[in-house]
Amino acid sequence: MAARSKARKRAVDLIYEADLRGADPVTMLAERIALADPPVNDYTVELIEGVTEHRAAIDQLLTDYSEGWTLDRMPGVDRAVLRVGLYELLWAPDVPDAVAIDEAVELAKLLSTDESPKFVNGILGRVLRDQLPAGGASAT
Repeated sequence: MAARSKARKRAVDLIYEADLRGADPVTMLAERIALADPPVNDYTVELIEGVTEHRAAIDQLLTDYSEGWTLDRMPGVDRAVLRVGLYELLWAPDVPDAVAIDEAVELAKLLSTDESPKFVNGILGRVLRDQLPAGGASAT
């Protein structure tokens, strides 16, 4: 597994854990960095801080695009995967759109239900479609 893929998985794991505990992901991240066992990749830090910074906008997009699902009803792992995927899609200009979507789908395959990859792909694909300017180039 590539370094960024591992960093994404670790970010999803920590965001999911923080969500379950009702804790702040950045605070939990700081605790993990202090322990440094295993060391925390810089990209994991970037993802967690980015998701936390844009959480309100990300959750609003999830609410708007997840037809028939509320955030609370959505499986927690899917919610964490989608938060990371949306952050990369919209706020990480160095990550190509196709990579952001593919990585999120792969995480859903690895960590969640059989239906989750299709659900994740559908939401991220619709967000991407709606975020594209009229010329067709990515807005990020």
